[in-house]
Amino acid sequence: MYTEIDDAGELEVVTREKLVADLKVVIADSEELLRVTASQAGEKIAELRVKAEEHIRGAKVRLAHAEEALMVRTKAAARATDDYVRANPWRAVGVAAGAGLVVGLLIGRR
Repeated sequence: MYTEIDDAGELEVVTREKLVADLKVVIADSEELLRVTASQAGEKIAELRVKAEEHIRGAKVRLAHAEEALMVRTKAAARATDDYVRANPWRAVGVAAGAGLVVGLLIGRR
């Protein structure tokens, strides 16, 4: 997890899922910018467009790998949790009840 400062100036916890979503938005915006500037002429702009397209392709590949790794880790964590709960049902019920009690106390104090 990462932290960043949001629009209100407060720290916000940023998960990998949010980073992946933000990267998808950046890639989509970059592709749109390339489409809009396609009619621009000039050698320098053509070079920049080629570079940008290469970077976008690379970013898409890295994003796909990151998403795949994230899904594998998420599924592994879910399997491990399921296995633990099946092996220790009463302990899991106790932990859930304790967490519910703590949340209830915290909400009640406000």
